[in-house]
Amino acid sequence: MGTTSAVRHSTGSGPSEERDGGGGRFGRIVRSPLGWMLVGMVGVGLVSGLTATAPGPVPMLGAVAAVAVYCYVMRRVARRSTPEIARSGAAREALLGGGVGLGFILVSALLITAFGGYSFSWAGDGFLSVVRTAVVVQIGAAVTEELLFRGLALQALEQMWGSRAAIVVTSLFFGVAHLGAPGANAWSGLAIALEAGVLLGAAFLWRRNIWFVVGLHFAWNTTEQLLGIPVSGHAPEGLFTVDVHGSALLTGGSFGLEASIMPVLMGVAIAVLMLVRAHRSGGIKPRRNASR
Repeated sequence: MGTTSAVRHSTGSGPSEERDGGGGRFGRIVRSPLGWMLVGMVGVGLVSGLTATAPGPVPMLGAVAAVAVYCYVMRRVARRSTPEIARSGAAREALLGGGVGLGFILVSALLITAFGGYSFSWAGDGFLSVVRTAVVVQIGAAVTEELLFRGLALQALEQMWGSRAAIVVTSLFFGVAHLGAPGANAWSGLAIALEAGVLLGAAFLWRRNIWFVVGLHFAWNTTEQLLGIPVSGHAPEGLFTVDVHGSALLTGGSFGLEASIMPVLMGVAIAVLMLVRAHRSGGIKPRRNASR
């Protein structure tokens, strides 16, 4: 304590510089919510870009690397703990989220089929190879996207503007990010924002756990892929082939199930229930006072 005092007097540094860790204005910028969000998104995004479409187990290894980057940015740049990715209870949270995601897609597909929109037939391809490929690819996608949108963006914006604004902004951004997918249009972007952006954001605010949201996202994408339904416009190899009939509003057209009105209505309903639970448990944070 005496050494710190002596250094402070000899260098002329004050309390504000001490809080900045000696980094001055640049340090303050980087350690602000917007700063560490951008640093983290560059790091995790770079990992995702290099590994997402690579062969073999590379997407899964990319997910591990993305978690490491996220931990480094949060602990060393943002200087905050990371209870949202704690290993304790991670498997339980992932399985619980996976159950929600599995049920969500199966019920959505069942309703579309019941209204005459889908018919399925067995594809006849190698079962194990199809499942293995789907699992590896979708683990990579679920982990990196949730670290980007819910781990970094939602938490940073929440710290600045509160939970409500954060979920609106990240949901819109999530929809816009999918506009470049095959078959995408204004409606599919809005649908993704509502059913996925809002639902996944609400899931995080409720559980405050990335693994719950990763499990939900992973089960959602993997179930779609194995059913042979395009995942956000992409039509990878699945266990079934699906024939589409009728209105695109019912079936989602070439973009897939996510542009159907069925999951949009279901997703919003589930998100409202999660937000109510989050509010009751204190998971909804108000906007920070600008004077603080």
